[in-house]
Amino acid sequence: MDELGARAAALVARRPRDARLRRVGTSRGGTPLWLLSVGHGSRHALVVAGPHANEPVGGVTALRLAERALADPRLGERADATWNLLLCLDPDGARRNEGWLSGPYTLGRYFRHFFRPGFREQPEWLPDGADRAALPETRALLDLQDELRPFFQCSLHGVDIGGGFVELTRDLPGMAQRLAQTAARLGIPRELGPYDTLYWPALGPAVYRIPPPRRGDLAAAITEAAVESTWFHPHRYGTVTAVVEAPMWGVAAVEDGSPHPDAHMELRAVSRTLRRDTRLLEGILARIRPHLAAVSDAARMLAPVDDYLLVGPGLADSWDPDRYDGGQRPLPPLDNARLTALGISGRRVALRTAGLLHQLARAAGRAASGVLPELDGLIDEWCADYHDGYGARWIPVARQAEYQARVVLAAFELAGRGAPARSHSGDSDWSSGAAVPMHTE
Repeated sequence: MDELGARAAALVARRPRDARLRRVGTSRGGTPLWLLSVGHGSRHALVVAGPHANEPVGGVTALRLAERALADPRLGERADATWNLLLCLDPDGARRNEGWLSGPYTLGRYFRHFFRPGFREQPEWLPDGADRAALPETRALLDLQDELRPFFQCSLHGVDIGGGFVELTRDLPGMAQRLAQTAARLGIPRELGPYDTLYWPALGPAVYRIPPPRRGDLAAAITEAAVESTWFHPHRYGTVTAVVEAPMWGVAAVEDGSPHPDAHMELRAVSRTLRRDTRLLEGILARIRPHLAAVSDAARMLAPVDDYLLVGPGLADSWDPDRYDGGQRPLPPLDNARLTALGISGRRVALRTAGLLHQLARAAGRAASGVLPELDGLIDEWCADYHDGYGARWIPVARQAEYQARVVLAAFELAGRGAPARSHSGDSDWSSGAAVPMHTE
């Protein structure tokens, strides 16, 4: 986090007439939320990095985009555009992931240091609507959207295991072709059936339309993301939002669209495994919970654990052909790509829970240390399944960021066709002066 801010400040010091850095809010933990703006055009692009605490590559991508906007007039002056790059929306959560960020990049290290807050503490979601949004990070982003009224917004996300894909609030014709070209050039697998988009309309291979928000229970919100969000908040201004997902560990089978010989058998196996894993983890949590009174932030760590243990059985039932209820939505056609994605997702729920429980047990000290060998065994076994069973392979950070940047630039170009210009004569802090250096603020 500190390096990200320092690099942004250095860029502003190098190009003070073209780049500005300002504080647009403060996190719950007192960390500044920094916005790096490049260019002086009347049309605004807003890029949000770090919306999920365990997805760090967006910050690298944001700086890469800033450098390209400074170097290429087609992205700034000729496009009459200003790039506004929010360097990290959840800096407090990102700091909790620093245990794996320095490497080595192994699945075991990642999950043992994994953190992502509970659903209601993730700043892009508006489960109670924008007017009642309480998180300071959320309020800062909503205020920024209302100030800038961007023609294009991009949220930079990461898929821990799988492939890349894009979610859009409205169609951008040509996006699927541009995504395919970028993925092929960089050797990034496209995810042709992400479980997030299980019931969403496809706009092309690995490109999906985000459904309008609707009210629903917490489990549906976590698994489908069809709730009020900062993705849709600026829709009133004509904004198109692109959610760009870049994989950390790639799995080739997520783009295998060939038929599966027995989809129902595979679904039964995935569902059975998820139910079994959930029961195991519920038992371990019951053994740990009595020893957490002295752990200072136990409630924040337990919130995502409770979320995952809540949705696990529901997911298993919704995928199991033997539990199908005529009143529930039927699953879409299931090929190898989609079945692979479902298998990865079920395993992810269990591994994230195990990693969080591992951290809680360590924090509780000797009283809870008895569960650590069991958790270590489960984490090692399940990570080996990803590595050996699914062929998950680490994608270097530079390649992740390059993929994400190219996809953002393609979406920016497609969204910019016909987008209206807008005057900023009344906007606050709109000047070409040098920003106040971060270390002297």
